[in-house]
Amino acid sequence: MSDYQVKIQDYKVKAIEDVKGDLEKINDIIFTNYRGLSVEKITELRGKLRAQDAVFKVVKNRFTKIALRQLDRPEVGENLVGPTAVALVSNEAGPVAKELVEFAKDGVLIIKGGIIDGNVFNADQIVEFSKLPTRLELISKLMATINAPLQNVVYVLNAVPQKLVRTLQAVADKKGE
Repeated sequence: MSDYQVKIQDYKVKAIEDVKGDLEKINDIIFTNYRGLSVEKITELRGKLRAQDAVFKVVKNRFTKIALRQLDRPEVGENLVGPTAVALVSNEAGPVAKELVEFAKDGVLIIKGGIIDGNVFNADQIVEFSKLPTRLELISKLMATINAPLQNVVYVLNAVPQKLVRTLQAVADKKGE
């Protein structure tokens, strides 16, 4: 009796390496069900996500599971069922999640879940995550908060000379009469 040997096809190994190459370059992944999207809609969505520094591509579930396992990423088996397209986020995930949630309001695109900062999120958590302010919004709010006391000091310091000038002008107007 001979030993059973599994013959792994070279094209499958290459496909897994390609998926691994894509996943190594990115920080976050959002899984979606794209069934029912027309080519025009997918092209429109890809354009919107490209502006947010993300890539939207259709993946083979089995290859993606293997690549994620080889990269020691969290297990997301429930997200890789059925037709799956992923948004590969190389910068900040917040704006990408907002775009996907906005696009999913049409009802055709379905968000399955994602991996954000190494944590597995389900669909509801991705929707809630999309409602959070982005990094730039938080920085601008922080800068406004830091700037407010300094602005108030400037107003107070500026008010003293202005009051003096107005008082002198009032005295000059009174003497001129």
